[in-house]
Amino acid sequence: MVIDDSNTIRRSAEIFLKQGGHSVLLAEDGFDALAKLSDFKPDLVFCDILMPRLDGYQTCAIIKRNAEYAAVPVIMLSSKDGLFDKARGRMVGSQDYLTKPFTKDQLLQAVLQHQPNP
Repeated sequence: MVIDDSNTIRRSAEIFLKQGGHSVLLAEDGFDALAKLSDFKPDLVFCDILMPRLDGYQTCAIIKRNAEYAAVPVIMLSSKDGLFDKARGRMVGSQDYLTKPFTKDQLLQAVLQHQPNP
């Protein structure tokens, strides 16, 4: 699942992930993502930090508080590469952090690193 309020980022991530052989679910903000979560049960979530209504930290915290999704890796996406942002992401339960703009290789490497073991 890719959660980002930027259509460009969502589409780029979708193209890169599909080229890597992955199925992709898109959400434009935290509320949209939470509504889709139970229907689709993603294996991995990429979540933008700066979004209207419900930011990435809040979205990640809500996902992690739900026992059904607590084990789903969440990777934060941000245009800021600050130590504080990375630490705050870890505090709400994210497993990793990618700085935007990301490359296809960075995105696919993150998927490989965090995909559940069969």
